Amino acid sequence: MLAVSVLLWNWSAPAMAAVSSAGHSFVAAAVERVGDAVVRIDTERTVLRSVDPLFNDPFFRQFFPGLAPLPQEDRLRGQGSGFIIDSSGILMTNAHVVSQADTVAVRLKDGRVFEGEVRGVDEVSDLAIVKLKGVTEPLPTAPLGDSSAVKVGDWAIAVGNPLGLDNTVTLGIVSTLHRSSAQVGIPDKRLEFIQTDAAINPGNSGGPLLNEAGEVIGINTAIRADAMGIGFAIPINKAKALQERLVRGEKISHAYLGVQMTTFTPAMAKENNANPNSPVMLPEVNGVLVVQVLPNTPAAKAGLRWGDVITAVDGQPITSAEELQAVVDASKVGQVLNLTIQRGDRVQRVNVRTAELPGAA
Repeated sequence: MLAVSVLLWNWSAPAMAAVSSAGHSFVAAAVERVGDAVVRIDTERTVLRSVDPLFNDPFFRQFFPGLAPLPQEDRLRGQGSGFIIDSSGILMTNAHVVSQADTVAVRLKDGRVFEGEVRGVDEVSDLAIVKLKGVTEPLPTAPLGDSSAVKVGDWAIAVGNPLGLDNTVTLGIVSTLHRSSAQVGIPDKRLEFIQTDAAINPGNSGGPLLNEAGEVIGINTAIRADAMGIGFAIPINKAKALQERLVRGEKISHAYLGVQMTTFTPAMAKENNANPNSPVMLPEVNGVLVVQVLPNTPAAKAGLRWGDVITAVDGQPITSAEELQAVVDASKVGQVLNLTIQRGDRVQRVNVRTAELPGAA
């Protein structure tokens, strides 16, 4: 029993240090500051059920030539979280929570339910704005923090409605910053996530990730099916940059080049070049290796090739795929980027005019 008591005491020491003189932890204070502004979002959308192949079978149709299959509809229900950012009833959530929804019902912590109108959606950054209908008095709001001030090791508090369990709070720390979409396993997004070990489960999507002061530093958005105890959140500064445009329902454009790429180092080049079966000799430099050039894209039109190593953009050195992606993300659609590339033993400059990413909402 003594050994068990010692282990429990050691484990709980950090939590004991976080308890205020009033007997309540900073977590309770943070949640109390924000909790009333966190909402549950229930959605429904109609999808057409696939037609039974029997209707298209030639043998069947020779006996029933005029029979046409009736369309079948299914109602798909979804559930997520969100948080109110304006007292008039403007809330923020994930695009994947409300995208293509026919109906959006928003339930507040006090039990009130409002119909929601999806004002703006950006699938690429997985952000959405919803306006509550019928609001007659100011609603509680969540204070937005500054995600650029977040450090690895800071407290992270996730609030939401996971697995249908309303008003759930979990605690952890910020595990790392600037985790790329590709690393998270969703390469169709253009994001750098806050990674946390605060428990994030289905239904948490769209809910706030708080700092110890009760300010929103991120929007909980993704969990990896193959991970235990790892969650990801969109930095709130990314959301704030798009907030007003989404409220107005504007289309958010995203520039792209049209290449698949990876960070490249001299060590990787040496390993490739030492292989007698390698189809190409690669330059021993730091940069970004072009793994594939997609057809009919800006990169293809500019003449980029597989095996090119991009070492600079507009004269600024580039040493990782994340750096190059950040430069492209920050550029405007139609902007010309001057790439310095090394092709074999020759250094060349290539001008690429960015285009709008297909499918960007």
